[in-house]
Amino acid sequence: MNPDLALLKPYPFERLAVLLDGVSPPADRQLLKLSVGEPQHAPPVIVMQAITENLALLAKYPATRGDIALREAQALWLSKRHGLPALNANDQVLPVNGTREALFAIAQTCVGRQQGALVGCPNPFYQIYEGAALLAGAQTLLLNTQDEGGFLPDPDAISEKDWDAMQLLYLCSPGNPTGAVMDKPLLQRFIERAQRHNVVLVSDECYSEIYPDESAAPTGLLAACADMGLTDYRNCISMHSLSKRSNLPGMRSGFAAGDARIISQFLRYRGYHGSAMPPHHQIASTVAWGDEKHVVQNRDRYREKFAAVRSILEPVLALNDPGGAFYLWPKVPIDDETFTRRLYAEAGVLVLPGSYLGRDVDGVNPGSGRVRMALVAELGDCVEAAERIASFVRTI
Repeated sequence: MNPDLALLKPYPFERLAVLLDGVSPPADRQLLKLSVGEPQHAPPVIVMQAITENLALLAKYPATRGDIALREAQALWLSKRHGLPALNANDQVLPVNGTREALFAIAQTCVGRQQGALVGCPNPFYQIYEGAALLAGAQTLLLNTQDEGGFLPDPDAISEKDWDAMQLLYLCSPGNPTGAVMDKPLLQRFIERAQRHNVVLVSDECYSEIYPDESAAPTGLLAACADMGLTDYRNCISMHSLSKRSNLPGMRSGFAAGDARIISQFLRYRGYHGSAMPPHHQIASTVAWGDEKHVVQNRDRYREKFAAVRSILEPVLALNDPGGAFYLWPKVPIDDETFTRRLYAEAGVLVLPGSYLGRDVDGVNPGSGRVRMALVAELGDCVEAAERIASFVRTI
């Protein structure tokens, strides 16, 4: 067996199952789950039609590079969304089977196996970053993101020695679990350091299309590059997904874009990895990237839920103010594991302990004392969950 597999830590939901072992929610109430960030809104009808109309393509092998029509749709969407010069659909864009597998695979492509190699990521974080680093033979460098820093990573918190040892750095904006958005100046500070130390920057932007202010969409890594005159996006890769934007988590569809040199090697890796997107999913994805109406409607629904839930929870919990994504990241009045277990047992609401999404760095786990609430269910369920949480907090 690969000895690095022993380095992998239990996934947050494995730990959650252990925490809840032997505990049952109230039998007279429906269990309301705010623990998993799985979109529950209906997929766009036009996308489902495209899938069903092209099922005969299951008889065809797909190309790892993806169909040119899909790559052109992805390149056009990215250029329009972020005001970029036209991207080359042949060498700057690559379809992927959702950002989860791509975020893992990019580390296997970009990380050399030199002694002491580092892969950086925010802390708390999406656990794929850590697993990707460990299975690429690197160690993780965790950047604490805490309330006093707006839940954002700081490039100045990384020593020159660690910048020199780092080969890849994951960014996530809007962040999971905090919803914090990196502005263009902060992204450019990371870009400048990455250029100086020859570090590959990978920006996980899968939540970029869920945000509260229609006139203030979150910026992205490639837009920050372009404003610096780096239109070749050297050392920079941005990843996007249809899972959250278009409520299509089961389709496993996204793309990576940026530095053509990295995309070329990523394609080479993926040819061996066997990760081509099914042909009917490619056609449906082309349709999805070409339509914004359903995305605007999706944002409206999340705004409605955030407004309703905030009005209920603000009197009893210290809430953050996320700039994007569909999570709340509140402080809780007792430790996060006890809060989660008791809320499940007494109120029939399931959340995720914040400490499960972070790691101890210098004796501090920045997720401790918080929980992640995913507002993915329908409005009525989110409101009921908030009311139960508020009632529970008042009993503590």
